Amino acid sequence: MSKEFDAILSGALKLLAPGTSFREGLDNVLGAKTGALIVVGYDDSVKELVDGGFHIDSSFTAAHLYELCKMDGAIILSSDVKRIHYANAQLVPSSSMPSTETGIRHRTAQRTARQTGKLVVSISQRRNTITVYKGSVRYALRDIRVILTKANQAIQTLEKYKSVLDQATTNLSALEFEELVTLNDVALVIQRIEMVLRIKREIQSYINELGSEGRLIHMQLEELVSHVEDEAEWLIKDYAKDPVVQTPTKVFEDLKHLSSDDLLEQIHIVRILGYPGSTNLQEGSVAPRGYRILNKIPRLPGNIIQKLTFRFEKLPKIMMASIDELDDVEGIGDVRARAIQEGLRRIQEQVFIDRHI
Repeated sequence: MSKEFDAILSGALKLLAPGTSFREGLDNVLGAKTGALIVVGYDDSVKELVDGGFHIDSSFTAAHLYELCKMDGAIILSSDVKRIHYANAQLVPSSSMPSTETGIRHRTAQRTARQTGKLVVSISQRRNTITVYKGSVRYALRDIRVILTKANQAIQTLEKYKSVLDQATTNLSALEFEELVTLNDVALVIQRIEMVLRIKREIQSYINELGSEGRLIHMQLEELVSHVEDEAEWLIKDYAKDPVVQTPTKVFEDLKHLSSDDLLEQIHIVRILGYPGSTNLQEGSVAPRGYRILNKIPRLPGNIIQKLTFRFEKLPKIMMASIDELDDVEGIGDVRARAIQEGLRRIQEQVFIDRHI
């Protein structure tokens, strides 16, 4: 699904998701093979288009919607779908608004959505489909079984990509302790993270559309990728050329705008991190600042991690620091200094074991 779709319709799909009273009403209309034209939201932009109809200002129920759809005109709801403002209304959008639809109801729906920016739902009596319009976006709701199948396939794909990401992350951690990291290694992990996050966003759109039917998919998704974005943020803070300029938020946004083909070219990722395009990715080692590894130490506060990275600048220096040197950092006493040393040692041992599994 396109970025425009995600931005414009993701919220709308939650209103229309199975398990909501709105969707129940729409399904009732669809099952009775009755057409409908429904506008969600009533303000001056919609008021200008309304000609005739009944101003009823009634509370919304699925049964009310079903009964009112037996009339030919449009139904206008409040933006929170809790009130029915108008029924059997004639909508007269500007004919100058472009429309790709052929049927009168769908053409009116598309033009109304473009002119007002409101969510407009059109149910085709003949084709037995629900079509959603918002702004310039048009989307036909799919059968729940089709969406569930696609969501389950996406979850399986995500599991495979997550496994590859975990291995790449473990390998990077080992290289960090060995002080052998190159920009190629860093770009590879960020590339894998962005691939996982793209699949996550696709699955999230399915969950929005599935509503109450998507609970299990949502649980699986959370279990698989609950900490991926945190890992990505720490990784960016570790390797961005200038952390003040290349913030995690900016890097995430720039990565989203890469095409699928560009994402496969690691030089694009390196540029987003702030390094020149002429950089040789395979040669020359880079050292992490230590955010990602230090965040793996239990009960180590974020402000202490910040002070450690500011004082020592690079993870290898933190690894080589003595108890006294760690103790000199504000907020770190003798007990915490020993816990940091022990924590880093255990993480290193576990990483070397995991790399060979």
